[in-house]
Parts: sequence; C-alpha cells; structure tokens
Amino acid sequence: MPPKFMNEIINAAIEGYELQMARIDQQIAELRAMPNGRPAEPAAKPKGTLPKRRKFSAATRRKMREAQQRRWAQIRGESKPSTPFKVSSKPKRRISAAGRKAMAEAARKRWAAVKVAKEKPELSATKKTTRKRIAGKKAAIKKAAVEDPRE
Repeated sequence: MPPKFMNEIINAAIEGYELQMARIDQQIAELRAMPNGRPAEPAAKPKGTLPKRRKFSAATRRKMREAQQRRWAQIRGESKPSTPFKVSSKPKRRISAAGRKAMAEAARKRWAAVKVAKEKPELSATKKTTRKRIAGKKAAIKKAAVEDPRE
C-alpha cells in the first residue's frame, strides 16, 4: 500500500477521534453544569411546539361567528344579517326547594353514620371477624361440593 493512502487513512482517523473528543468534552461540561443531578432547563422552547389552544363549545363558536359577521357588516356599511343568532339548547335545569332539602337531609344522615362509625371502632372489628367466619364456611361448602361422593 503506497504511503499516500496510508496518510489519508491516518488523517481521517485523527479527525474522527477529534470529533469524539469534542463530543465527550461537551457532555462533561453539561454534567458539571448540573449541581443537583438534574438536567438544566432549556433556555428557549423547542421550535415547532405550539401552546395548547382553548376549546370552545359549538354555541360559543356560533356566537363568535355571528359577532364577527356583525362587525364586518358594520365596517362595510351593510345592514345587520337577516337571521339573528338563536341558541337551540335546552334550558338549564334547576333543583327544586324540596329536592334540595331532601339532598341536604340525606347528606346529614350519611355524616351522622360516619361520626358514629368513628366513635365505635369495635363494631367494624366484629364485622371483619364475621366476614372471616362466613368466608371460612363458604370455603368449606365449596370444598365439600368439590369432594362430591356421587362421582
């Protein structure tokens, strides 16, 4: 192999190692810049990311469109559009006084039950043991069903 090709290969290898060394030096600098072990926050937002847009309901978009049409008509000197904006949605539902009273009473009963349960923790312990006994009985019944002598 002639020395000319040998020199080109050696020069290419040197350039490759210098690029690796520059990359490693950059990574070391980044690690030294992180005193708490977390990566530093980027100074600027990455390109191509847009902020999240708000979503409007169909009725709101219709209102906005109608208002914009009125503004443009005023600028052009035209009269208002012949069809005014009408919302065809259901009227808002309201709770009656009797319904509100019934809900409040039910909430009072639930909270009273919670307070009683906090005051008497031994009741919940007896329930657990009862459940265990019942579960044991069920297991015995299942076992007996599996060991059916009719087979």
